[in-house]
Amino acid sequence: MTTTGEVHEGAATGPWWWARWRSAVLDISLAAVSAVECALEGIQFSRDAGLPVPVGTAFGLFAGVTLLLRRKWPLAVVLVSIAITPAQMGFLLGLVGLYTLAASELPRRIIGALAGMSFVGMFIVTYVRAHQGMVRGDLSIAGGFIPFLSVTTALGMTAPPVLLGMYVGARRRLMESLRERADSLERELMLLAERAEERAEWARNEERTRIAREMHDVVAHRVSLMVVHAAALQAVARKDPEKAVRNAALVGDMGRQALTELREMLGVLRTGEGLAGRSAQGDVPLAAVGAAAAAAASRAVGDFSEGPCLAELEELIGQSAAAGMVVHLSVEGEVRMYAREVEQTAYRVVQEALTNVHKHAAGAKTHVRLAHRSAEIAMQVENEPPSEPGSAESARLPSGGNGLIGMKERVSALGGVFVSGPTDAGGFRVSAVIPAQVA
Repeated sequence: MTTTGEVHEGAATGPWWWARWRSAVLDISLAAVSAVECALEGIQFSRDAGLPVPVGTAFGLFAGVTLLLRRKWPLAVVLVSIAITPAQMGFLLGLVGLYTLAASELPRRIIGALAGMSFVGMFIVTYVRAHQGMVRGDLSIAGGFIPFLSVTTALGMTAPPVLLGMYVGARRRLMESLRERADSLERELMLLAERAEERAEWARNEERTRIAREMHDVVAHRVSLMVVHAAALQAVARKDPEKAVRNAALVGDMGRQALTELREMLGVLRTGEGLAGRSAQGDVPLAAVGAAAAAAASRAVGDFSEGPCLAELEELIGQSAAAGMVVHLSVEGEVRMYAREVEQTAYRVVQEALTNVHKHAAGAKTHVRLAHRSAEIAMQVENEPPSEPGSAESARLPSGGNGLIGMKERVSALGGVFVSGPTDAGGFRVSAVIPAQVA
């Protein structure tokens, strides 16, 4: 910022210390007019002082040209105008210099001191000249009127430019403050927009992960049971036709259930994609897309018809038992209702653990334990070594290796602890503890 309070916007385009060519042209014009004025007044000054006219003219030209420096050194311009006040020259120089000084960023005490010096100088010169003119008879005024004339003249030469300069300087500083505030708000909005994009991208990635986890939990278990029943069906089709019919019915029921859950999930995703596509064409506001995406997210993570709950755990274990697994369920503590996300997570942990038993230890005896505690709910699924080694390979159940990761993510999201690993007896154990959130 310059001493006059002007702000250089971008790179300076004017010559020397001027920010713009327009400012340079204005100051050069003012300096030319001031030089001509001071040169003409220097003629009378040289006659009164008994000096050669060229000396007085050159002195006036030099003093008037100093107005070129008003933007860079306004203090020097005002001092020059005060210095030549006794010579009765530099009125334009004094007016413009005081205005520039008052509009600058200099301390107010310096501006007030120089304005007071200019006032005193103009008052003394006016008083002396008026008194001399009255003595010579050039002025026909009363002696008591001279102080009033001197004060009026001094105020007229100092107060208007100082007040106007202070007003322009204050307005300029206000505009600059508003401009800086607007720039700051714009930067904050850009930062918020960037953060919003980052959060949206994070939410999309998180939602893709959660949907993939849910699809894995929903589909993998039922499809695994279907494969197990199909293998059993193939084995007993000729020996026990009635059992084959029952297995075929179970495969059909599980397939229909899997299709229903897939259809619900894909329907939610298709609705979200439709809204996003219409929003890209301008038909739907972005806020509506955000709300729909949030709703789809909540449904996509298992909120179909309120999702599974612990009350359905016996049915889940019964499906595994029907597939030939020897599974026992034990419940400890007082049974009570929990928050929906807690019950869903506990159900999915048991479901995924049973699915892994079907995949990797078909025919193994399995124990499911559920403990209701005062501040948490704990579950454990432990299977013994398979009775027939290689039974899992005979079923040819594929495994993506994401089941344990998904279970751990679910439990950790609720502030719980998840542990899994092989047992000393050669089996496998899955344990989880989730903080209790009572519904």
